[in-house]
Amino acid sequence: MTMRPTDLAMTRRHALGGLAAVSTLALASACGAAPLAQGAFPVRYSDAEWKRRLTPEQYFILRQAGTERPFTSPLLREHRKGTFVCAADGNPLFASSTKFDSGTGWPSFWKPLDRAVGTSADRSYGMARTEVHCLRCGGHLGHVFDDGPKPTGLRYCMNGDAMLFRPG
Repeated sequence: MTMRPTDLAMTRRHALGGLAAVSTLALASACGAAPLAQGAFPVRYSDAEWKRRLTPEQYFILRQAGTERPFTSPLLREHRKGTFVCAADGNPLFASSTKFDSGTGWPSFWKPLDRAVGTSADRSYGMARTEVHCLRCGGHLGHVFDDGPKPTGLRYCMNGDAMLFRPG
């Protein structure tokens, strides 16, 4: 098989594009908020106990401030009436009536339930964001942004693996 110079250039271009895509996905999948101090929350367990209680995906997100890949959570397509709760401790977080399709690939809400979540500054990756965590266990849930719908104008962009859905 004979390759023309343009074939070689196209192959290099595809390879470099693929590497860039993989790098971008790796960065996006490790959202990077620093884990919160364990002692500040009413629900506390040792690291070994959290690993026993949670799936590997839940542990990565809730205890290591990771991020799931976009468009992978079954909760993205959850439209029944009910409550989204913390996967680590069952704390009610969001009413289904506040969920909306943000098009970002993560379950999004315009308002949490009262006394359900806390926030902290996240300055990882050279960005200034607001991390959202469970108020009972401190588990990382996602981030909140100011580009959401009325009435709050907020978008709570949550990791589906950090939550469970309770119909009702």
